[in-house]
Amino acid sequence: MPIPFSYSIRNLRTRRLTTALTASGMALVVYVFAATLMLAEGFQATLVDTGSFDNVTVIRKGSATEVQSGMERNQASIIETLPEIAIGKEGKRLLAKELVVLINLPKRGSDSPSNVVIRGIGEFSLALRPQVRLLKGRMPRPGSSEIIAGESVSRRFQGAGIGERLRFGMRDWTVVGIFDAGTTGYSSEIWGDVDQLMQAFRRPVYSSVLFKLRAVSDFPGVKKKIEGDPRLTVEAKQETQYYRDQSEMMSTFLRIMGITLTIIFSLGAVIGAMITMYAAVANRIAEIGTLRALGFRRRSILAAFLLESMALGLGGGIAGLIFASFMQFL
Repeated sequence: MPIPFSYSIRNLRTRRLTTALTASGMALVVYVFAATLMLAEGFQATLVDTGSFDNVTVIRKGSATEVQSGMERNQASIIETLPEIAIGKEGKRLLAKELVVLINLPKRGSDSPSNVVIRGIGEFSLALRPQVRLLKGRMPRPGSSEIIAGESVSRRFQGAGIGERLRFGMRDWTVVGIFDAGTTGYSSEIWGDVDQLMQAFRRPVYSSVLFKLRAVSDFPGVKKKIEGDPRLTVEAKQETQYYRDQSEMMSTFLRIMGITLTIIFSLGAVIGAMITMYAAVANRIAEIGTLRALGFRRRSILAAFLLESMALGLGGGIAGLIFASFMQFL
């Protein structure tokens, strides 16, 4: 004869403190694992959304990022002659030669520095990124020490508000505009005239070339043409693939970290649950004897205790998922 399910639930309610502590340990395990996976997926989605399928990013062969890349001016000029590049309304090729540099800036409310991406842009850099729009102010004038900051940067860093000044690259820069890039990675960047930034950072080469294709189907041919040209030591990627590759390393690291932490916390939670259930059994020897005297089989009593453990784990798991779901609002 099976023991009623209500018996197991009443036992959990009777031992409120140990039940709550054990369930909390299990909830912590689920929370850490779910939150880390959410962070990894969110990071990857942000970078992938940064790119467009009809844009091509060209960087130096062997470089993992634009920061590591370097491209000679004559190489950029060769790429600019490709017939597959889309033509804009003004009859000019939709191509941008850009510089990308990583610097440290102090955060607002503290002097602790953090990394910020500085991007030197060309005439069509904004047109190539329809997800970016100017919120306040205006675009930097070519040949000037003017910059525009992403909304996230202007909010988090000292001197990054419109009309304020930032100092980097051995000169002062005036913020003349704030742009919004939605959930893309551009929100954490500062943009300025590419030639002025190259002078400021003493960089004689570009970091990358970005251009728009006439048709997405042209990409395989363009890639083969660029990478097969003996004058060029570069590789071409669709912009979406470039940012997907960027995100893969960090996402993998976050997943490994999440799994490692989960295993560590799981061991603690399992040991805690075992101690709780062993203590529950040890304290209920007389109760178990009574159940046996009433005619309940050993199998039924074991099933009742296992049911208590499962209910405890289920409650902790649900609580952990609920708490992890609030991470999306941070």
